[in-house]
Amino acid sequence: MNLPDTLLSSLRQHFPAGSLSVEMAERLAYAYDNSRRNALPDAVAFPTTHEQVEILVQACRAHRVPVIARGRGTNTTGATVPVEGGVVVSFERMNRIVKIDPDNRFAVVEPGVLNGDLQQALKPHGFFWPPDPTSSPWCSVGGNLACNSAGPRTVKYGSPRENTLGLRAVAGTGEGFRCGTYTSKGSTGYDFTRLLIGSEGTLALITEATLKLTPKPSGLRTMRATYRDVGAAARAVARIMAQPVTPCALEFIDDVALKLARDYGGNGVPVAGAMLMIEVDGEPDTLPSAVEAVSRAARGEGMEELKIAETAEETQALWSARKALSPAQRTISPNKINEDVVVPVSRLPELVDGIKALSKKHDVLIVSFGHAGNGNLHVNLLPRDEAERERAHACLADVFALVIALDGTLSGEHGIGLVKREFMPLALQPTTLHLMRNVKAAFDPDGILNPGKLLP
Repeated sequence: MNLPDTLLSSLRQHFPAGSLSVEMAERLAYAYDNSRRNALPDAVAFPTTHEQVEILVQACRAHRVPVIARGRGTNTTGATVPVEGGVVVSFERMNRIVKIDPDNRFAVVEPGVLNGDLQQALKPHGFFWPPDPTSSPWCSVGGNLACNSAGPRTVKYGSPRENTLGLRAVAGTGEGFRCGTYTSKGSTGYDFTRLLIGSEGTLALITEATLKLTPKPSGLRTMRATYRDVGAAARAVARIMAQPVTPCALEFIDDVALKLARDYGGNGVPVAGAMLMIEVDGEPDTLPSAVEAVSRAARGEGMEELKIAETAEETQALWSARKALSPAQRTISPNKINEDVVVPVSRLPELVDGIKALSKKHDVLIVSFGHAGNGNLHVNLLPRDEAERERAHACLADVFALVIALDGTLSGEHGIGLVKREFMPLALQPTTLHLMRNVKAAFDPDGILNPGKLLP
């Protein structure tokens, strides 16, 4: 669609020069995200205030024009691709840290603040915000909230849903509202804060967030355990998570991923059937006993070697395999399918074995690694040609069916977007989906917010 002249002239009264563009260069730049899906918007807006967002949504609603909220485009599910055209609202200029309140352990930020910049600003106060996606140096807090994006620390500290106190937002009606609290406890009506987090911009556009802060532990120890096979490593994860000391990171890497990383990253990557990267944090006087408890649980049938880093250099060396994985995968398949399924931790061995069987059945290379302490595996299908791409899509459907059969769910932190919409009926009952559509209609009665995403 082309935007009506009346809409453009109305918006230009409130968006100064350079903050609203219909030029092809900007439209092309905001047409895609990290999913490699692509659709051209009709315009791109760069608001700097909550009030501008209200005005924009009200004007677009009057003309039935889609509105797509966007952070930095790092998501992998097509959640910010404007499939029906309309206006992409990029929050990159709403990037102020409004307030840091160490006494009450919260920070108020605008959605365009980068996760990494926020962590740096919190350091002098002795705090951090727990969500730490791999893309944290360049992903935005608003994007983290939209997809409930987390990272390795979730195993101990939780996801954005557990670490956000309140939000300011604009619904699809163009009405601004606040939800949540400035306190760590609250029981006042429906919990809209947790509802909006993970809703991928389909219910409202978040313009401000009150984030719950956590004191930064002063000590950290890193361990690397290698195993004979993936089953032994998966069973070790279940043992580690069944004892009282919760690691702050527990990452699983399968044998295929290790071989890839070794081919790419050299001899620093061990030869093994599977590997766990484990981190334990806390105060220096409690760390040795915590490390011993986790090490004891990591040991068991099939373990080959356990290394504990003593210096920062050793820690970096132990993480080398994990860091080599992404570039190694790109050398094999530019068309990789990256999923982030989750199962109960006790069923992780069944998931790992099942994925091995599906890789063989469909003759598709699959690399599995990820946040094993949550049962959250990144299952990467790496098709190398057209025939393998077709087999990969059939394999993906079987992966999702396996996950649901193991009482799991389709996504831990990437969200649904475009890519997983068709599989939602596998995960949710028709009555549940019907209620979700009713919630969507209450927030966005004309369906202008990020149409074509999340709900099938």
